[in-house]
Amino acid sequence: MGKHRTVWDLVKRAAGPAVALLVIAFFGGYALAGPNGVIAWGDYRHQLDKKQAELSKLEAQKKVIANRVALLDPRKANPDLADELIRERLGYAHPDEIIIPMDQADPVR
Repeated sequence: MGKHRTVWDLVKRAAGPAVALLVIAFFGGYALAGPNGVIAWGDYRHQLDKKQAELSKLEAQKKVIANRVALLDPRKANPDLADELIRERLGYAHPDEIIIPMDQADPVR
């Protein structure tokens, strides 16, 4: 009679491994399809490439601005640049004068 098992005994013995398999399946599915999973990795890579391209553009703009700031340094100022900026920004140019911008793509202007 010791080997006679009821259905309830089988359910109790199978409950632990069943719960463990469910937990493993949950975390495995989350690692595959979750927001930080393997499937989302491709999207993150695409976003990283896009942000790196944007960063390189901003660094180029930063270099242009740093160069213009260096040219306006009072110890070694470029008088032509200072004159151009004053006339253009403050409107001190005469109507018959033509101001030729140094660079059309300059973000400072």
